[in-house]
Amino acid sequence: MADDLGDEWWENQPAAAGSPVPSGGEEGGDTEMMQQDTAPVPEPSKETKQPLECFLTQPKETKEETQKTKKWKKKKISEILAKSEPKPGTPGDLQQLIKNHYSGSRSVIELEELNLPDSCFLKANDLTHSLSSYLKEICPKWVKLRKTHSEKKSVLMLIMCSSAVRALELIRSLTAFKGDAKVMKLFAKHIKVREQVKLLENRVIHLGVGTPGRIKELVKQDGLNLSPLKFLVFDWNWRDQKLRRMMDIPEIRKEVFELLDMGVFNLCKSESLKLGLF
Repeated sequence: MADDLGDEWWENQPAAAGSPVPSGGEEGGDTEMMQQDTAPVPEPSKETKQPLECFLTQPKETKEETQKTKKWKKKKISEILAKSEPKPGTPGDLQQLIKNHYSGSRSVIELEELNLPDSCFLKANDLTHSLSSYLKEICPKWVKLRKTHSEKKSVLMLIMCSSAVRALELIRSLTAFKGDAKVMKLFAKHIKVREQVKLLENRVIHLGVGTPGRIKELVKQDGLNLSPLKFLVFDWNWRDQKLRRMMDIPEIRKEVFELLDMGVFNLCKSESLKLGLF
């Protein structure tokens, strides 16, 4: 009797969680529990994985690529000038070039001494003049002045430009101004220095047109005396095929300053020489 009650009591008790169902239950119970126990554990989703940090390294530039980049960025003066409107030169432009040229080799006091007085500058060309009309404006007493000039190895007026070809163009455009004045070509193309020295020694020349390099060489060889010089005109505003002015060309600019050092600065300070920017 006790055993029957014990079996009956045990059957009426709820099965504990996870405990095996007794062998007297429904068919398939053992199979379902087996499937639950042996069910594969799902793998964690790939989306839940932490992303790995990734660092991209920039490829190193080769020397050739660097040089190509630099060449591409560098702008030529002709490209810059082509996009800008032409502006007439002013005395301040020349003063600034003088300061820039000598700033690395002169002291502050010496640079101050190179400042040219405003009185030595003539009216600059406003880009509306021809050469003859400009010279007539800055030198209205030219006829009287040339008649009184009798010194050899000298000129009354010098016109400096960047090349022999440009000098010939300027000489042709002087017809309306020069009158009976004697004009001399002062450049190196097809003309030797000795020949020019002899011409200056034997003739009275009123006006010289040429390049700063040849003019400087004539002064150096004592073939040209700058003391009687009254007017020094720079062909300042004219531009060549590359849109460069004469002072934009390093070689020409260097020769101009070497010539200025050979007595032009002193003549300007004494106010016996006037400077013009055509």
